[in-house]
Amino acid sequence: MNQLKPDLKILEFKGRVVFQKLQVPTFERLPKEYSENEACFIFVTKGEFQVRSQTEFFQVNKEISLLAKCLNYYYETNQSLGDIAENIEVVGVMLYPELIRDLFDFDISKSHHQVDFNLKQVQVSKLLEHFRDSIIILLENPELADEELIKNKLREFVILMTKTINAPSELDFLAAMFKPNFAKFEEVIQSNLYANLSLDELANLCHMSLSTFKRKFKEVYNESPSKYLNKKKINKSIELLKEGDSRISDIAYDLGFDSLTTFNRVFKQQTGKNPSGHRLS
Repeated sequence: MNQLKPDLKILEFKGRVVFQKLQVPTFERLPKEYSENEACFIFVTKGEFQVRSQTEFFQVNKEISLLAKCLNYYYETNQSLGDIAENIEVVGVMLYPELIRDLFDFDISKSHHQVDFNLKQVQVSKLLEHFRDSIIILLENPELADEELIKNKLREFVILMTKTINAPSELDFLAAMFKPNFAKFEEVIQSNLYANLSLDELANLCHMSLSTFKRKFKEVYNESPSKYLNKKKINKSIELLKEGDSRISDIAYDLGFDSLTTFNRVFKQQTGKNPSGHRLS
């Protein structure tokens, strides 16, 4: 595979990046970390990937885009299933609360509207497709994009998204996008039991440092994270070994082990047998 360097084009409004086109090499997992109050919309123009948040995991591609609030999540590709595209290309729209008054003269604190998602799949309609293509033209020809034109494109996006997700008004759509719904600690853990996340990555989804995460985990589950998660994964693997004829390597991958060797070692530590021997018993 060619080692492609990230290729980034941006447009700014009032000193903030509001539109960008980014091309990156194929990856396994990339973090999107909360750094400021920012909501975003991601069009995929090349390739496909999955998105993992505290309790959600789904696919985005050319037909299905991502609407996201400001919180930690991950972009992932399924390497084992042959996601071998040379690169992935996205077009992003970023919104910031301090720019809203410049766009609509809104005070988003006046709206109490909320939505029950942090991340949302959005079907790319013809209108959104045309909007995306117009932004690409401006990103490729930044000399055309004066401040008034960028402002109007941002307003157009907000109006389009308000209608797309059936928000009561543009004000309500914008206000809701800056109110993340943080899941309970236990919900994050149970939603990611079989993900191949490191403890650092799992802590990041919980918006915690690793030391705080380990301390909280011990308080909730009365076990260390590694011991608890491995036990859950091995118990699930025993069920899968009994239920069907799935390959042991597939079971190991589906339960989040980084290799068959690691799975075999942890399985034997907990059961006294190797997986193939347990299947035959």
